Amino acid sequence: MTPRPLPSRRLFLGMAAATPLALTLGTGTAQAATSAYVMCYFTESTSLGEGTDYGLHLAVSQDSLNWMPLNQNNPLVTPTEGDLGLRDPFILRKQDGTFVVIATDLKGTDWTYVSQYIHVWYSTDLRTFTGYHRLKLHDMNTHAWAPEAFWDAGRGQYAVIYSAVNDSGHNVIMVNYTSDFLTASAPQVFFDPGYDVIDGDMAVGVNGYNYLYFKKDQTLVGAKSTSLDPGSFTEFTTGVAHGGTEAPTLVKSATSSTTWYLWGDTYTPNGVFYAWQSGDLASGSWAALDQKTYTQPLNSKHCGITTISSSEYANLVAKWGTPTWNRLKSYNYPARYVRHSNFVGRIDEYPIDPPSDSQWTLVPGLADSSGVSFQSVNYPTRYLRHYDYQLQLDVNDGTSTFAADATFYRTAGLADASWASFRSYNYPTRYIRHSDFVLRIDPISSTTDQQDATFRVGY
Repeated sequence: MTPRPLPSRRLFLGMAAATPLALTLGTGTAQAATSAYVMCYFTESTSLGEGTDYGLHLAVSQDSLNWMPLNQNNPLVTPTEGDLGLRDPFILRKQDGTFVVIATDLKGTDWTYVSQYIHVWYSTDLRTFTGYHRLKLHDMNTHAWAPEAFWDAGRGQYAVIYSAVNDSGHNVIMVNYTSDFLTASAPQVFFDPGYDVIDGDMAVGVNGYNYLYFKKDQTLVGAKSTSLDPGSFTEFTTGVAHGGTEAPTLVKSATSSTTWYLWGDTYTPNGVFYAWQSGDLASGSWAALDQKTYTQPLNSKHCGITTISSSEYANLVAKWGTPTWNRLKSYNYPARYVRHSNFVGRIDEYPIDPPSDSQWTLVPGLADSSGVSFQSVNYPTRYLRHYDYQLQLDVNDGTSTFAADATFYRTAGLADASWASFRSYNYPTRYIRHSDFVLRIDPISSTTDQQDATFRVGY
């Protein structure tokens, strides 16, 4: 079944759209020691069916590249006012070390919805969320998309930036100032280069400069200023993109003083994140990262990434738990994941709809508990087993033959020891590999074979 096209703001605007989020750095900003990261997002499948949820989702990472969803990739909290859903969430660590979460007031894809308000929550630890309310930003007959906030030390207030169509007739980035996220000053134009811009994302106080990344046409573009004053930013980069790309997110590496990452969310197809790397933010030059190096949370859209401490990381995992399922990424086709389709095992490009076709519970091997068997999440009576050397998803009939066919030994990845390979229990010279994207068990001899038989077990 071919999924129906996803409605997009790019059609509504005559361009592409979404929203941003990023790491806000500044000499005046209170932060925990950087040793881990938290990502906020909402979820959306290509069909707007299974895997779509307009609540606040969180994932954590220790390297800012590979992410583990919390709460089984279910929402932690959902708006109860306005359109009863959110898009484009953003987390800011405030000056007192606590957090504020803000988000677009919009459930779904009605880009004509007038949203003069944004959703707001407070949290001391991202384990509980209190003080939910909506904050009004303007009186215009338009939206308030992709809100983000940063501390403006010169004003002694927080700046809230967002996209709205003002009297220019196109989207500009607006700003309001607030001390408490309960009330805000009158809106001002923060950035208007004369054309439609959305998804503003800030990095504040980096070697004397402030950086604003945003969506221009279908690309991610940067502007910079030595000031945080409205109207002071000047575009200085060429656009980067992978197809139609939106929602820029700047992240500083915790292990390198000069390395930055730029995340972007594509809409062709919907919801695929790509990442770029730069060794000098001032250069505006970005190199695309190999998809083997990063993995987004399942069905995530428009992410925001914030640094947290190792203890905050541990507390979040203790509160919300680790997923009971895994996804398996192909080593040499890292855009593809192991899934079943018509009960045949194969690797297909993300996003996969329904997403549960690519989710697996790794259980003790049915024939040997020191091995592993792959139980389907959406067909839990079925397991991946080989039959005539091809992998298929079959109901466990309780026989010793089935148990043997469905049991594999996990080994160090044949192409990369930090990844994984899986050797057949009853055909120990054969490993799971893909061939023309279909999974089978084969003897492994060549370098290509080794790559075909290597997978990343993640989320």
